[in-house]
Amino acid sequence: MLIIEYYLTFDALLLYFFLILRFQKIKNNYDMKRCIILILTSLFLINSKAGINELDSLYNKLDRAIANSLYYVEKKESKIAEYKRMLNFSDITDKQLFELNMNLYAEYRPYICDSAIVYAKNCVRLAEESGDKLLIYDTYLNMSELYSLSMRFIEAKNLLDIIPVNNLPNWLRIKHFERYKQFYEYYSWDYYEQYSLYRDSLLQYYPPESDGYKLTQAEIYRERGRIDDAIDILLEMIEQVPDDTHFRAILAYVIGYTYRLKGDTYNQKKYFAISAISDVKNAVKENASLHGLARVCYETNDMKRAYKYIHKALEDAMFSNVRLRTVENSQAFPIIEMSYKERLNTQRQRLQTMFVFICILSSFLIIAVGYVNLQIRKLKKTRKSLVVANYRLQEINNKMEEAYKNLSESNRLKEEYLGRYLDQCSGYIDKLENFRKQLDRIATVGRVEDLYSLIKSKQFLESELKDFYDDFDSSFLQLFPKFIEQFNELLLEEERIYPKHKELLNTELRIFALIRLGITDSAKIAQFLRYPVNTIYNYRTKVRNKVSGDRDIFEENVMKLGSIEMVK
Repeated sequence: MLIIEYYLTFDALLLYFFLILRFQKIKNNYDMKRCIILILTSLFLINSKAGINELDSLYNKLDRAIANSLYYVEKKESKIAEYKRMLNFSDITDKQLFELNMNLYAEYRPYICDSAIVYAKNCVRLAEESGDKLLIYDTYLNMSELYSLSMRFIEAKNLLDIIPVNNLPNWLRIKHFERYKQFYEYYSWDYYEQYSLYRDSLLQYYPPESDGYKLTQAEIYRERGRIDDAIDILLEMIEQVPDDTHFRAILAYVIGYTYRLKGDTYNQKKYFAISAISDVKNAVKENASLHGLARVCYETNDMKRAYKYIHKALEDAMFSNVRLRTVENSQAFPIIEMSYKERLNTQRQRLQTMFVFICILSSFLIIAVGYVNLQIRKLKKTRKSLVVANYRLQEINNKMEEAYKNLSESNRLKEEYLGRYLDQCSGYIDKLENFRKQLDRIATVGRVEDLYSLIKSKQFLESELKDFYDDFDSSFLQLFPKFIEQFNELLLEEERIYPKHKELLNTELRIFALIRLGITDSAKIAQFLRYPVNTIYNYRTKVRNKVSGDRDIFEENVMKLGSIEMVK
């Protein structure tokens, strides 16, 4: 919570500096008014957050002081033990004995009332033994204060009535009026007239610069509705009082009470907390600050702190046995405790409702997680099926692509061979026409013997076959430029076949070139190469025996050789 508040304060500061920068760029009076309003708003945010943080800091200090209250009590007990030890000295004088008892009375007075009464009575006895009237009256006044706190009002009134006020010096007369004023304040507000009478008398006897005069004047201002004037006096006084003193605690309580009349809950909490911190650190068990702080926390619906502080206040009152504070805290404790328990029950019911709601949400969450897991499993199965389908589709695509390539290659081969076939046909027609003209010339001149000799000669046929095979070899290697290299990779290294010098293909290579072109029938190959069928068969068998791999699929592998790209 504090982190959020510090963040908001920092955010307000950023807004403030942004507005200052924006203020430098004002163009007209309208912008001026808007900027002033925004700056005032940002300053209000800064001040309000700073105030909240200051109050939280005081709460933290008070809680730490309460947590360490045993340490402060031990310091008090140690000081009291030292005074008690000094009482046992054998050479102690009556005056020193009286002073030690007065010190013990002063230490016990805000700490344990019964013990304070014991040592106050010792002081009365020692004063009476001394015969000093003023000292006796002074001890009577101390006793009357303790009786008033213990609600032993008859004893307190008897002691006050014994003292002849007209014969007292001013300092003792002031103390006498203070005890009477205190008596009527604790006894009943039905005697407010007497209380007011003694208060006015005190204002006449107090020196104007004294704390008592200022406190009384602030009280009168407060009753007359001049709350701000009373607060000004009290704030000026508290600035001059050292921290962690009992008088500072009294002043802070009075300031907090004055702010209560004004309806300022924040400053009530602030000064009641300051007073309570001082009281706890001074081991003051007779205090009203914790009760006042608990009451304002209760009124502002801060039940947790209200219960904690009223519980501590009641515990201190019972420890000190100051009946006035015990009654006061006992009346407030049940109310605050009931409200606190109601708040706890409400919170418990709310937590139970939230727990049931969370259980329901958790159930839905578990169901949702199970459903999501089921869907994830189904998705994984679907993905696996898709992967398999994609793999099969890829295989089909590859086969189709291969078939497309083969088809493209077949179409290309057809186109290539069709072109070459047409060229060769055209060339053979030209050669036949030239051969006819040659025969016609010989027949015309009557050279019959030369005509018969030319007809019977095989030179023309052999020359044409040689040109035909050279043209086939050249065309084939243009279509399959790496055929010889790839073909030999199918054979054993020592059995590989290469053409001779100036040859493109030899007979073995030419046979398997025809097989590569799809002519697998030995009879057709023999007809193409002008060899007997047995010769072709022997060539094929001989080469198959040189294969490095599986001989049964050798010719199938041959049909797959070669690039599908045509060499330009």
